[in-house]
Amino acid sequence: MKLSTVTCEEFVAKLASKEPVPGGGGVAALVGALGSALGSMVGNYSIGKKKFLGMEAKHQEIIDKSCELYKKLLALIDEDAENFKPLSKAYGMPKDTPEQQAEKEKVLQKCLIVAASGPIKMVEYIYEAIMLQEELVDISTKIIISDVGCGVQFLKAAIYSAKLNVDVNLNSIKDEKFVNETRDRINKLVNDGADACDRVYAKVVDILK
Repeated sequence: MKLSTVTCEEFVAKLASKEPVPGGGGVAALVGALGSALGSMVGNYSIGKKKFLGMEAKHQEIIDKSCELYKKLLALIDEDAENFKPLSKAYGMPKDTPEQQAEKEKVLQKCLIVAASGPIKMVEYIYEAIMLQEELVDISTKIIISDVGCGVQFLKAAIYSAKLNVDVNLNSIKDEKFVNETRDRINKLVNDGADACDRVYAKVVDILK
């Protein structure tokens, strides 16, 4: 069963249960998808409005990219769940002998890198969605500008949440080069993305005064 296609009620019930997935990674992807979808909606309501005539190409670009990103993020709900399964099994491997310990550690290291890959992509996609919202805020009809503010708040929560899921895996990975390069790149995307969310939200609040 694909987690991305179950009902909202089923998803939340699974999340609340003792089942290993969905977890924080799947929720980060879902919330990011919702934030991106709000950008598409605002673009659809703003395109062709008299105030923004001549901006149709930019609106359409934002709509298309936002749709592409929310679909990628929805797909990551299932990818993240699948990537966690081998890691879960690896943690249960025996470690009674030095040979078993060495084999378990070898398998764990491979599985941790795979498990980190989904959240890493989440951060990248969510950052892209935030940049689209920053373009959108100045060319959005006022009647729906509040949804830009909602969108960036969802995306800010999602990018922070995805980062935590990157960090929890990086903390156990022993490849220092991979860890340092990944951490530096992810931290920059998260910090820059969060700052952009704050700028966009402040604009929305100012417009709605």
